Amino acid sequence: MEHSRAELAVRARGVEMAFGETRALRGIDLDVPTGTVLGLLGPNGAGKTTAVRVLSTLLRPTAGEVEVAGIDVLREPAKVRERIGLIGQAAAVDEMLTGLENLTMFGRLHGMRKAAAKGRARELLTRFDLDDAADRIAKEYSGGMRRRLDIAAGIVVRPSVLFLDEPTTGLDPSSRLAVWEIVRELVADGTTVLLTTQYLDEADQLANDIVVIDHGTVIAHGTSDELKGQVGGGRVTITVEHAAQLDLLTGVVRAVAGAEPVVTAGELRVTAPFEGGARHLPELVRAIDDAGITLAGLELRPPTLDDVFVHLTGRSTEDADQEQGA
Repeated sequence: MEHSRAELAVRARGVEMAFGETRALRGIDLDVPTGTVLGLLGPNGAGKTTAVRVLSTLLRPTAGEVEVAGIDVLREPAKVRERIGLIGQAAAVDEMLTGLENLTMFGRLHGMRKAAAKGRARELLTRFDLDDAADRIAKEYSGGMRRRLDIAAGIVVRPSVLFLDEPTTGLDPSSRLAVWEIVRELVADGTTVLLTTQYLDEADQLANDIVVIDHGTVIAHGTSDELKGQVGGGRVTITVEHAAQLDLLTGVVRAVAGAEPVVTAGELRVTAPFEGGARHLPELVRAIDDAGITLAGLELRPPTLDDVFVHLTGRSTEDADQEQGA
């Protein structure tokens, strides 16, 4: 669906970013309609964080044009900063200040009067379920609490556009769910969110649209369902008990499925498209049994965003992260 410039909270065209001989971004185009979440997916080193830094005025691109909240980022970066929030991968709060002191400080830095800043701080502490920890120093907070405090600091001035750069990396499942709920509440209040993440389930849960980038290039764009539709029918995932049988299993799956499997050697796992579905599953099981392969597990399921990534790049996000030294 095409959007007019007036409907877009973020618009980027032909954005390039080079660091010496290294081209981190290679002509990125992005559209983020107002009041939506765009999920920016890709492995470590793909260019996600560089894109966020360009969009949030921290880096000046080598080429291209960017508008955020209707303002030209290159011509009026200061005006853009008045309308955005940025939550990076590293915590921005002061560990030796209390939660209340941290948020009050951020309010004051944004020009709020002391009473207004303190009132906004208490409002956010309540909203993010940090009331009981308001007078504890941030150093004593758990990882999930510190991340919630970080996000609260980023929205003290109610940004029109919020950039969240891998906000749940390293958090436990319960803390991740809490952050997801915060993002949903922010969007319901009218904030536009650009979310970078390595977690495909996170994009599946939160994003209205998804852009997949690899090596600084957009390789796919669409809704979660649209991207899954690109990879066709179901997927069969099979694990073996013995590493020595992994190559044999790969050959059997290739022959029966009629497609090239993706092998995740570290987990003794083979995944492949399986158009035949449950009707053809007995044929695969017989072939595996005839080959004398001992299975640890077999699953037939609909395609996921991880399958999309494999389809687009030929490798899983886990493998891609290992290549980048993640």
